[in-house]
Amino acid sequence: MTVSPTLAEALADGAVVLDGGMSNQLESAGHDLGDELWSARLLAERPEAVTEAHLAYFRAGADVAITSSYQATFEGFARRGIGRDRAAGLMTLSVESAREAARRAGVPRPLWVAASAGPYGAMLADGSEYRGRYGLTVDELERFHRPRLEVLATAGPDVLALETVPDTDEAAALLRAVRGLGVPAWLTYSVAGGRTRAGQPLEQAFALAADAEEVIAVGVNCCAPQDVETAAATAARVTGKPVVVYPNSGETWDAGARAWTGRATFTADRVRSWRRAGARLIGGCCRVGPQAIAEIAGVVRTPA
Repeated sequence: MTVSPTLAEALADGAVVLDGGMSNQLESAGHDLGDELWSARLLAERPEAVTEAHLAYFRAGADVAITSSYQATFEGFARRGIGRDRAAGLMTLSVESAREAARRAGVPRPLWVAASAGPYGAMLADGSEYRGRYGLTVDELERFHRPRLEVLATAGPDVLALETVPDTDEAAALLRAVRGLGVPAWLTYSVAGGRTRAGQPLEQAFALAADAEEVIAVGVNCCAPQDVETAAATAARVTGKPVVVYPNSGETWDAGARAWTGRATFTADRVRSWRRAGARLIGGCCRVGPQAIAEIAGVVRTPA
């Protein structure tokens, strides 16, 4: 029997293609995500739609599916009248849905599942994940994140995606929360220019993960494509770890209007410069769909 490599082993051999935005793929299939649970709502109401969204990305060339658990929290589900046992079951289902999509994809290459854990601000559903600085201590943030990370880790993903982190306090809390779970993690910040969304220098932010044994990659996500190259180079230099990058389309999210504004600037042509800067896991976030992921896969798998 052939044993598939771990994601960390794959990164040692070359670049790996991540998927694109879950929400835009679900919306393009006709699903309304206009509530506080966002794509996590479909785990309860239409789980097959989540599996189909993952499948579209695997068939487009993605090697890694990021689960629909970004906004899946005990607190968020409780506001919808969903108790802790059911909420834990839905978080587990997010991993199982991605695994099922990998099985259905029927491709010869290894496929991996990354269990998404969004920031505290995602639970608030008010855009504060793009600001950070919630007025909570690191200890309080760790107590928020640890229970759902325990559930996600028990579900058996290949990696935990600690993503869209806006500031160093939350990063420190997440790094503490993943200790001892037995599942590797990556840590990605949402950035603006050379700083986190909360304004801290990226050197300081990435340094937090440099010695974290659980962390197999560091980088950025849900940022503008033009911010990736500098951030990737900084992450590689500061940590010595593989770099993960998956920016959004370049459009801007208006939290008040709950709509995207501006124009898309994401193109697969940028991938080569990201790789030169140290990126090894490369994909897209919000508003980046299967066609763009197919183009990224084409670049990644073309010999230099």
